[in-house]
Amino acid sequence: MPSTTTSTFRIPRAEVSGLYGRLMQAYARRTWGQVPDNAYVVWHHRPLMRAVLGFERRVATWHELDPHLKSYAQLASAGVIGCSWCLDFGYFLAHDEGLDVAKVREVPRWRESDVFTPLERQVLAYAEAMSTTPLTVTDEMVTGLVAALGTPAMVELTQVIALENMRSRFNSAAGLQSQGYSDVCELPLAAPGTVASDA
Repeated sequence: MPSTTTSTFRIPRAEVSGLYGRLMQAYARRTWGQVPDNAYVVWHHRPLMRAVLGFERRVATWHELDPHLKSYAQLASAGVIGCSWCLDFGYFLAHDEGLDVAKVREVPRWRESDVFTPLERQVLAYAEAMSTTPLTVTDEMVTGLVAALGTPAMVELTQVIALENMRSRFNSAAGLQSQGYSDVCELPLAAPGTVASDA
């Protein structure tokens, strides 16, 4: 089971109550082993929570982009932003989705690793470039990925990276930290790093 939370909750942790709250907690425990800390934050604003959950359900139905590329991109984005909660949960999901956990572990240091294909490296570089402030996306990056993936998949890649930016920045600002989700797959949690020069 995931370990005890270490989040600081800059935004106070809500007391989840009522039938809807009990159902939400039961679903989370059944699906992920425990209630994600961000649920205790968004519970303060029920319309926002329902909107976010509804959007996330729709995002899960997108299928133009290879799911492995999607996972690598999201983990790279979370690493650049420095969201340990998102990395932790992302590693757990990657394991759950059957990705090679040894390869996933290399995402934060992909520039020095030899386990990624040229296309995967393009995706990781793009995810990093979209997650810095200011952005460092170039015309060449986009042109190369459109040629390799096709336009619909490129649109999806861009949107999922933007969505991970939203998740990671929200969770980091709220003070959320690793809950130990990655412990269940025995995957060491890599510390978020900084962006290196292009490989």
